[in-house]
Amino acid sequence: MVKGTFRFLIALAFALGANPASAQKFAELARTPPMGWNSWNHYGCEIDETLIRRTADALVANGMRDAGYVYVNIDDCWQGERDANGFLQPDARRFPSGIKALADYVHARGLKLGIYSDAGSKTCGGRAGSQGHEFQDALQFARWEVDYLKYDWCNTGTGPAQRNPREAYATMRDAIRAAGRPIVFSICEWGENKPWEWAGEIGHLWRTTGDIVNCWNCELGHGSWTSWGILNILDKQAGLRKYAGPGGWNDPDMMEVGNLPSLAENRSHFAMWTMLAAPLIAGTDIVSMKPEIAAILTNPRLVAISQDPLGIQGFAWHRTPELEVWARPLADDKWAIAVLNRSDVQRTHRIDFAGEPLSDDLNQKFAKIGERHYAITDQWTGQPRGTTPQPLDVTVDARDTAVFLLTPEG
Repeated sequence: MVKGTFRFLIALAFALGANPASAQKFAELARTPPMGWNSWNHYGCEIDETLIRRTADALVANGMRDAGYVYVNIDDCWQGERDANGFLQPDARRFPSGIKALADYVHARGLKLGIYSDAGSKTCGGRAGSQGHEFQDALQFARWEVDYLKYDWCNTGTGPAQRNPREAYATMRDAIRAAGRPIVFSICEWGENKPWEWAGEIGHLWRTTGDIVNCWNCELGHGSWTSWGILNILDKQAGLRKYAGPGGWNDPDMMEVGNLPSLAENRSHFAMWTMLAAPLIAGTDIVSMKPEIAAILTNPRLVAISQDPLGIQGFAWHRTPELEVWARPLADDKWAIAVLNRSDVQRTHRIDFAGEPLSDDLNQKFAKIGERHYAITDQWTGQPRGTTPQPLDVTVDARDTAVFLLTPEG
C-alpha cells in the first residue's frame, strides 16, 4: 500500500510537469509583501485549534483583516504521526477537528490558512519533517486547502551530508505545483546559503537572517545558533534590496510588534519593515492585543507604503551612528521617508530636501526636488508637514521612527 502510494505520487508529479526543468512557482501570488499572523513568536509549541480560531476571529474584530492581514499561519508543533500510507496527520489532541475543518473556519471569515513543515527529517520542534515525503505532504496540504507554507531548515544534515538547499526547496516547489493548489511558499533557511541569489524562481519570500527576538539591539546565543534584535536584523539587510520585488521578497523574519517593551520600539520595528518591503507577519497575541499596538499594525498610511505596487525596497539615504534617514520610491512618483532614532535619547534632525539629492540609482528613480515641489505628510498622523522647498525639522523620541510621505504637487 505505501509503495503504491509513492508510485502514484511520483507519477502524478511528472504528469503535471513537476520536475526541475519545467516546474515553476505560482507567480501570481505575493505581488505585494504577504500580510498575516504566525503563531511561533508568541506561543512557540503551545498551540491548538482553539487558539487559531480565536486568533482568526480577533483579526476580523480588530480590523487587521480589513487592513490586509489575511494569512493565519500555524507554525511548528501541529503535526502528529503519519498514517499507514505515509500521509501526515495533525496532532489529534491539539487539533481534534483536523486541518481541513480549521481551513474552512478561517476561509469563512475571509482569511487564509498557512501551515509549517521542514525540509529535514524532523522539524525544529522534533515533529515529522517532509524530507522524502514532499509530494505526499504538498498533496495533503492541497487537500486541506492550505494557502501558505513556511518551510524550515532543521535536521537537514551537517557537513558533506547536508541537503543541498536549492534542491530541497525546488523539490517542495515542484511538489506544490504538482498538487495544483496555489500556495505562497516561504523559504526559511535563515539566509545561510544566500537564498536571495537563487530563491526568486523557487519561493515567494526567503529568510535573510537567523531568528528574530523581541529586543531592540541584542544577540542571544543558543549554542549552535543565534537570534537577533530589531536593529541587528535591520543592519543585515544591507546590499539585499536588488533581489526583492513583486512575487519575491527578502524576509527579515516575522514581526515582534506587540512583544517589544516600549511603544517607540514597536513603532520603529513596524515602520522599518514597511520601508524594507518586508512581509508583515505579526507574531504577537492578537486576541489580547492592546489598542495602541493594533493602531500601529493597522495604520493605513504605513500599510500603504508596505503594499506599494512598485515593490521597491527602501534604502538608507543618510546615516550616522545615532540616526538614519531612509527613503523608498513609491508609485506615482511618491517617496516614503523614515527617520530612525537608534539612540536612547530624543534627537532632532533637519532634512534639507532642496539641498540633498534624493535618488535611487539602482531603480532609476529620481525625485528631482529642485525641479518640482512635494507636499510632506506625517504618515503616523496624516497631518501635513509643509513642502520640500523648506527644510523639515524632525524631532524623534528615543528608539522611535518618524515617517513621511512626499507627494508631487502639480
